Amino acid sequence: MAYVPLVLIAVVAGWFVAAYNRLVRLRNQIRNAWRQIDVQLTRRHDLIPNLVEVVKDYMSYEQETLAKVIEARGVAVGARGTAAQAKAENILTESLKSLFAVVENYPDLKANRNVASLQEELTGTENRISFARQYYNDSVMTYNNAIQAIPGNFVASLFHFGAETYFEADGRDREVPKAALR
Repeated sequence: MAYVPLVLIAVVAGWFVAAYNRLVRLRNQIRNAWRQIDVQLTRRHDLIPNLVEVVKDYMSYEQETLAKVIEARGVAVGARGTAAQAKAENILTESLKSLFAVVENYPDLKANRNVASLQEELTGTENRISFARQYYNDSVMTYNNAIQAIPGNFVASLFHFGAETYFEADGRDREVPKAALR
């Protein structure tokens, strides 16, 4: 009978340590997921100057479009934090869409192997970014659930584990594209 309080203390301490370690693992998973997004965003940022360099000679009348892409890239490279990064990347994505729409108007440019290769690389990178964002948001959801649900919320509040922010698309990405009628 004298061992019952010791066993109870050991069980509670064991649960407490396990709960704390789970929250640490989930927080580290989010950090790793963010780093995976960052790797893909860096890859995209590195491809954009090459694309601009290849298309700028063909697009002498489209300098404004190129300037917007370059400016958006600069803002995206300098963005810090999830919300700022998401906003900057959404703007960069929109400027790239504009650039690719303009490329469609230049048959010689569209047929250029370097442009096609860079577009293909950017498309692959965009797909990897999309997957990395999904994994990040899934990790954030799991973590936020763990710190908000009983009994994990006791450990979370005691050690100041705060909620994480999702990587969200802006409103334009949520709109359903409209088909152009000819």
